This record gives sequence, C-alpha cells and structure tokens, in this order.
Amino acid sequence: MHLSRTTKTLLLGANIWYFGEGMLGPLLAIFTEKIGGDILDITGAWASFLIVTGLVYILVGKLVNGRPYKAKVMVAGYALNALFTFCYIFVSNTWQLFFVQAGLGIAEAMGTPTWDALYAKNVDSTNDTYAWGLASGQSQIVTGIAIIGGGLIANYLSFNVLFFIMGCIQVIATIIQAQILLYKTESSSI
Repeated sequence: MHLSRTTKTLLLGANIWYFGEGMLGPLLAIFTEKIGGDILDITGAWASFLIVTGLVYILVGKLVNGRPYKAKVMVAGYALNALFTFCYIFVSNTWQLFFVQAGLGIAEAMGTPTWDALYAKNVDSTNDTYAWGLASGQSQIVTGIAIIGGGLIANYLSFNVLFFIMGCIQVIATIIQAQILLYKTESSSI
C-alpha cells in the first residue's frame, strides 16, 4: 500500500501522541487518589473529559466542516493537548483535575475529528480498510506499550516526571503534525 507524505506524517504524529497520552492510562485513578480524590472524583474527572470532548466534537465538526483550515485546527488541538498535559504537574486538588480533564477534552475534540477528516482525504480508496486498520491498530499497540512505560516512570520516579515526559512527547507530536501545514501540493486543499 502506498501512503502519501501527508498520510505518513499524520500516522507518525498520531502514534507519538498516543504514546504520550497513553502513558497515564489507568494511572489517572492512582493520581486522583494521590491528590485526595476518591472514586466519585475519578469518575467525575473522567466524565467531565468525555462530556466536554463529546460536545466540542460536535461543535468542531460543525464549524470546521468544509473549511480549508482543518490542518490548523488539528495542530492547535495537539498544541493545546501538550499545554494541558503539562498542567497536570500543577494539579493539587480534584477541581484542578476536572479543569485539566475538560481542557484535554477540548484539545482532543479539536484534534481528532480534523485528523480523521485529513486522514480520510489522503487515504488511497483502494486500500481504505487497511489504512484505517493500520491507524487503529498502531494506536492500540503504541498505547499498550506507553502504559507500561508510564507505570515504570510513575513507580520509580514520580508523577511530575511522568507528566513532564508526557508533555514533551505531546510537543514532539505537535511539531510533527505541524509539518503538514508546509506541504504545498498535498495540503493546499486540506
């Protein structure tokens, strides 16, 4: 299967993002407890992420549909994700955690539907199912590996070190995704 330069960049940036994001995984529950939270706080934080993400998905989908700046919105979402990932370092109570989770929800809602639209536009239609399988399969593998790495870092170092590393990885993912803004021939219509 032939992948365009844009498709390769989207996959690479997304996989790096999944690695950074995946490092926290189930450790969010332990972090919530560490800052004084309980079962209701972790469910509230996760629910706030999901509800904000869902609402903003719909809004972004409506506002960006048919617009020529999908790639810019995607990159902005990735950058915002990096910013809120670094914000975990400063979280000391559950209300701050709710705020960070909501911010991450906004970031994901900016990045994901625009990424999907860009990827779909740049996938060879003769291999579309394989291309989507590749994108989904890689994200699962990378996230699984990241969870192990995140657990080791949180266990042997600290959550703050984990959040710093996650944020740095998210910045790298943003820089990689921003490259598609420079692609003249392929991205002029994305």
